[in-house]
Amino acid sequence: MNFDFTFRSRRSNVLARRGMVATSQPLAAQAGLSILQAGGNAADAAIATAAMLNVVEPTSTGIGGDCFALYWDAKTKTVTALNGSGRSPGTASIADLRGQGYTAMPTFSGHAVSIPGTVAGWSDLLERHGRMSLADVLQPAIRTAEDGYPVTEWIANGWATQVKKLLRSADWQSGDRDNGPEQPSGNELLIDGRSPRAGEIMRIPTLGATMRAIAAEGKAAIYQGEFARKISAHVQRYGGWITPDDMAAHISTWDEPIVADIGGVRLYECPPNGQGLAAIIAANLAAGFDLAAMSEADRLHTLVECMRLGFADAQQWVCDPRVVEIPLAGLASKAYGDQRRSAIDPRRAAQEVPYGYPMAGSDTVYLTTADGEGNACSFINSLYQGTGSGLVVPGTGVSLQNRAALFVLDAEHPNGLAPRKRPYQTIIPAMTTRDGELHASFGVMGGYMQPQGHLQMVVNMAVLGMNPQEALDVPRWALSGPHSGLGSQESGGLLMIEEGWDFGVMADLTRRGHRLAPMTGASRSGFGGGQIILRDPETGVLIGGSDPRKDGAAVGW
Repeated sequence: MNFDFTFRSRRSNVLARRGMVATSQPLAAQAGLSILQAGGNAADAAIATAAMLNVVEPTSTGIGGDCFALYWDAKTKTVTALNGSGRSPGTASIADLRGQGYTAMPTFSGHAVSIPGTVAGWSDLLERHGRMSLADVLQPAIRTAEDGYPVTEWIANGWATQVKKLLRSADWQSGDRDNGPEQPSGNELLIDGRSPRAGEIMRIPTLGATMRAIAAEGKAAIYQGEFARKISAHVQRYGGWITPDDMAAHISTWDEPIVADIGGVRLYECPPNGQGLAAIIAANLAAGFDLAAMSEADRLHTLVECMRLGFADAQQWVCDPRVVEIPLAGLASKAYGDQRRSAIDPRRAAQEVPYGYPMAGSDTVYLTTADGEGNACSFINSLYQGTGSGLVVPGTGVSLQNRAALFVLDAEHPNGLAPRKRPYQTIIPAMTTRDGELHASFGVMGGYMQPQGHLQMVVNMAVLGMNPQEALDVPRWALSGPHSGLGSQESGGLLMIEEGWDFGVMADLTRRGHRLAPMTGASRSGFGGGQIILRDPETGVLIGGSDPRKDGAAVGW
């Protein structure tokens, strides 16, 4: 069966009244919808969808990763923020890594594995907002893991890039000194030592068994007992620090969202340790411009420069605020946006982007759900880079994240590695309200693309009046990652431009000093995979869009 990655078709919005799910894999969307049809609400559907994504897209998400959620409660008309991310182990040490010769955090060794927060996050979201049990909502995922499913196109393409990491192949250059065993357990996510092909049936019975244990015992199945011992032994085998005590100590936290007002809507993001702060700062900056009246080139330039400043501050300040005090209220304030806006030159791209200080006084999955009662959930779940660390806990089917790789080996930096501390997180859900009612639940996954995608979706919908599918379909832009100068005091980095932008606009940007990198075909996956559900407050009609850059769908009832 042959597949390609050219974009030739259009999608219509999906419209429904009783419920909707949008995510990057159709079977996962249907799993969430089945829970809505069985009497569940937006929270129940979100966890069913997330669990199914662990099965059908296991290279991007799952039990061994982290999650974040924003939940709109239709009765109280409030947004709550769940931080389901894990912390570093109790013996994590900069001195230890420095002594081994590391000058930066290792990326794929056991040191890069932080405590997986996913299952606690699933359980805690259901306990606070759901009406079904964890056992109920895991059933579609359990059946699919055991019975098998046909692998979809984009997922198969990404899976193939992870084989050497999963097998710890001799020609796989990780740069880490993990000294692991010769027979890694990554084969549990492969077929005869290779990745599944598009259309091929994949079964992951060990993952199904792990989910059965969670259904029977709840989150204790992960954070206590046999699994906690297995993950600790496996991570330590690859040089890491996790112990059963670290697993038992894990808890999720509930936070107050941070907000920005732009285009007549209020944007909600989870606060640090997530990078939603970058989106909030950029939105506050952008809100001071008449974006709708600008030419396309002026608007694109302005948004890019707002994002540069947002990232500069995020790279400096995003950390675990329960461990290191940061000026969060100031950073997220409208006044700080007003202060920083003068740094944007309307005629030139910034070449040096220092972070500010407010005065006092390469893979993720995203899903969104909404029910007929008006509740909505914006949910993101991830292993970070592909299969995360590439370490699979033997006999469980669980890939382990490498989120601790985002720490820095500088004890003076807010995001410096330290014991029992959460690292900078790239994964962020988003939500908007208008006049005190739910407007949209949405997200754009993909590393450092996420706050950039959030800004673009808000502007597309709230400022330019696009519907959800149109907002997702139009070409995107993306500043390159932090190691290319993004968020630092060095060069402003590359500006990746997706196929479809007008050549005159691109020439204009080049004249302003932007270093453009046009992207076509399969490389467009780097612009993230977005999902949007918008709700009409007068009729209750749900309007859903799903990104053509992924395999997914919006499905309604």
